[in-house]
Amino acid sequence: MEILGKILVGLVALEHLYIMYIEMFAWETKGKETFKGSLAPELFTPTKTLAANQGLYNGFLAAGLIWYFFLEGHWAFHVAIFFLTCVIIAGIYGAVTASKKIFYVQALPAIVALVVLHFR
Repeated sequence: MEILGKILVGLVALEHLYIMYIEMFAWETKGKETFKGSLAPELFTPTKTLAANQGLYNGFLAAGLIWYFFLEGHWAFHVAIFFLTCVIIAGIYGAVTASKKIFYVQALPAIVALVVLHFR
């Protein structure tokens, strides 16, 4: 179960690195494809700076989850719990305010990882 938990935490971290990439560096290209329907195409250019800011926060979430792999003992567990909980809260907020899809793409994988971590 411990290995599965690490794999799931790693996948959530990778997902947030990918979101960071889209929002910070590919907002006007890959962002248009990824968020099609959520935002009018002509709004991607004027919102580029706002998206980059969001991307930075996703990078911080990924960094916290990656930090988990460099810690040992109870600190690793608590760091993972904190950052997974942040991802879950962000995913729920996004689902309520922007798109229900965000819950399934962002919050649900973090919930699964959090549950698995508790079975270590």
